[in-house]
Amino acid sequence: MSNHYYSDKPQVAHDRRATEAELRGWKLRLVTDAGVFSKNGIDYGSRVLIDAIELPAGAHVLDVGCGYGPIGLTAAKLVPDGHVTMIDINERAVELSKENAKANDITNVTVMQSNLLAEVKKEDFDAILTNPPIRAGKDTVHTIFEQAYGHLKMGGALWIVIQKKQGAPSAKAKLESLFGRVEEVTKDKGYRIFKAVKLEEAPLG
Repeated sequence: MSNHYYSDKPQVAHDRRATEAELRGWKLRLVTDAGVFSKNGIDYGSRVLIDAIELPAGAHVLDVGCGYGPIGLTAAKLVPDGHVTMIDINERAVELSKENAKANDITNVTVMQSNLLAEVKKEDFDAILTNPPIRAGKDTVHTIFEQAYGHLKMGGALWIVIQKKQGAPSAKAKLESLFGRVEEVTKDKGYRIFKAVKLEEAPLG
């Protein structure tokens, strides 16, 4: 377990490398390393999610499983008057996200280590974004959905990217059981972007 990205302390030897990516019109300089997700460059699913997300002005956003930061840092650029909390179980990913935020002069972020959402105290985010850790298993992914629901404000949205072959149908069913209505915003090369909005519960009776 300690040799892939869903580990708190990756044991694999460091292999730091710098890359540059253009995301939503901004060029970001990013350092990656072995033992974190998609170390060779931003994965296609994250790019599809980044291109799809819509955030209200001044939004408070949570990036679950931030890796070295491409989704959360782009979100922070999209909401300069808002704030993005970025979390990952992987301490190496957390340090890289902090480093990459500083290198790109992105100051409206908080990066911290957290196993799922255990360390997250805020419960009224406008949006939660995740490219979930498929390798951790379906139960872990579905737990992220459940915990995200509890940390969203009414009207807030959970945005996720998931491939059809990696469980998109069951993920959508789980989201529908929690949120009710789930929108498939876009699909690209097998990747689905789902947006689940937390709506006011219907009155009992």
